[in-house]
Amino acid sequence: MKTFRELLKDNRFKVSFMIFLLLVVLSFLSFFSPYNPYRWNVVERNLPPQWPHILGTTSMGQDVFWLLTFAVRNSLIASLIAGLVSRVIAVLIGIIAGFKGGTADRILTFLSDSFLVIPLFVIIVLFAMIAKARMGIASLGLLLGVFGWAWDARVVRSQVLSLREQDFTYTSVLSGASTSSIIFKDYMPYLIPLIFATLIGNMSWAIGMEITLAILGVFNLEMPTLGTMLQWSISSQALLLGYWWWVLAPVLFSILIFVALYLMSLSISEYLDPRMRIQRIGKA
Repeated sequence: MKTFRELLKDNRFKVSFMIFLLLVVLSFLSFFSPYNPYRWNVVERNLPPQWPHILGTTSMGQDVFWLLTFAVRNSLIASLIAGLVSRVIAVLIGIIAGFKGGTADRILTFLSDSFLVIPLFVIIVLFAMIAKARMGIASLGLLLGVFGWAWDARVVRSQVLSLREQDFTYTSVLSGASTSSIIFKDYMPYLIPLIFATLIGNMSWAIGMEITLAILGVFNLEMPTLGTMLQWSISSQALLLGYWWWVLAPVLFSILIFVALYLMSLSISEYLDPRMRIQRIGKA
């Protein structure tokens, strides 16, 4: 809580936190939607924003606002699953490679480097095409998580390598502390902020990939997400026909998510900067 209160002193974190609250509230409203997002022609088509359709309707007869609540919820869930899965892999590989060293480090570093070099986008698209009919939010998040850990594993490894050379590590080893004790008691306080910061970046990447896959048509287009909303509006030539509200809604909220994640990442990175910590201590 102390860390959260200190972060709230940063205006960038305040703005990003408020945007996330808005997105969470919007996602929560999906549970109260009067319309089934998988059904078409439930309202009049192509209506501009007006009450009760405050964001208008689509050419498929869907209410844009209520469809957006499902889209935001699903996109956030997919990105969170991807972020959590990739954190587990990145942390395990980073800690083992950094702490053990030797052969284990060389093998795991080679594996991480391989994932950084190979064209992951093409592989993700291929897997998405194969599993398109069965691709849901959880499986999409899992797919992105399995391929989105490599760079962050290197970041965790670098931090562990630095911690391994600190005096408290030698003290713990000489006192007979187990490896798990050293990692969870001594290293985790340093790694948790780093893990959280990289989680934000990975979530942003996952949302971008979800939108890209949907626009390319290799994702289950029946599933309401920000990407599928954009894909349907593009394929229906919404802009050409003047249905700007259909395009504006997913674009605007996609931008809001990216801005919120970017501002939060900046504020947390600055908070974790050792030089900024010294300044805060000096001001205290």
